[in-house]
This record gives sequence, C-alpha cells and structure tokens, in this order.
Amino acid sequence: MDANSLLTDALTPCPLVAILRGVKPSEVEGIVEAVLAAGIQIVEVPLNSPDPFDSIARLVKRFGGDALIGAGTVLSVENARRVAEIGGQLVISPNVDVAVIAETARLGLVSLPGYFTPSEAFAAINAGANGLKLFPAEAASPKILNAQRAVIPRGVPILAVGGITPVTMEDWHDACEGFGLGSALYKAGMDAAQVGRNAAAFVSAVNRRAARSAELG
Repeated sequence: MDANSLLTDALTPCPLVAILRGVKPSEVEGIVEAVLAAGIQIVEVPLNSPDPFDSIARLVKRFGGDALIGAGTVLSVENARRVAEIGGQLVISPNVDVAVIAETARLGLVSLPGYFTPSEAFAAINAGANGLKLFPAEAASPKILNAQRAVIPRGVPILAVGGITPVTMEDWHDACEGFGLGSALYKAGMDAAQVGRNAAAFVSAVNRRAARSAELG
C-alpha cells in the first residue's frame, strides 16, 4: 500500500493522531493499547522522548497491523531512515525540511511535516509530503486555515496540531481533516487508564460532530 493510502485509511475511521511526547519504552505498549481501544489508529512517538526508537520498535512489533505508527520531531534524514529500519511507517516533523520530506517519500513512509504559511505548505507538497500539520494551531485560527485552503489542494489532508482539546477542536472541524493530540491526551507520567479516558473524550467529540454533519446532510 502506498503512503497516501496508508494515511487515508488511518484517518478515515478516526481523524486523530496520538502524540506521546515523553513516553518511556516500559509503559508505551499499555498506553497505546488504551489509545487504540478508544478508536485512535495513528500513533506518534516524538524523538525527544526517552529511547524513542525502542518505543517505536515495540509498538510496530505489537500493533503494527492495527495502527499507523511512527516518529515525531524528526529533524534529520538519518532519523527518517532509522524509522524505516525499525518498521515505522510515519515521519512527522515540526518544520518543513525538504531533504527529510524527500527521503521519507523515497522510503515509502507517510510524511506529515509541520507548516504555518502557504509558502511552507507548497514547499512541503513539492518535496513529497502526503499531508500537512498546521503547527502551532493555537497561533493560527480556522479562518486562517480556510483562507489558505483557497490555494492548498484539497487532496492534501491538513491536521491542526497544538492546543487542541475536545472543546477547542469543535471550532476546527470544518477547516481541517484531522488533529494531532498532545498534552491534552498524554503527558509524561500519565498512566494508561487516564490516557484511555482522555482518548475516549476526543473520539466522542469527533463522533458527535460526524453525527451532526450527517443530520445536516
């Protein structure tokens, strides 16, 4: 399956990405089990977490058939290659580094770089990005993203990342295709039960919005 299809298949049932910044390898499997049970199918372990490649390898081994798993805060071509070597399928960055994006595309992995301006968005798309994350979303607005959508192709999914909660994401639903969930989902030291409750709250908010949209036709 190509990278575009991987991303679409993971976002369609639940347009949420679990960002587990600070998670430890010893706890990551239990936390991700709770996240998946709630319905989220995309998991990011940022590389500024403790032993992140160990965590990613564990997740790929246990959950690779059920979720799109990879790394965040990927800032170098070498780290993108390492994600591929351990079986990860997703490379997320906070910035637009065309070399990282191009290498991720060459490796056949899903590329989701962070952008803030239309110029950055088109640089990322031209380098091979499969989707974009508007970051930090709390410094932008749905109106800004809707204005950008006049030129950014609709076929490129955009995720709002930064400051997203079950309440605030309501404002963004009509502007973006998904959300990255950070500290409102998981903070270092949080146990699996709490993460599961947080994940369920996000999924419920998504489902309520989907139900209302269906009623409106």
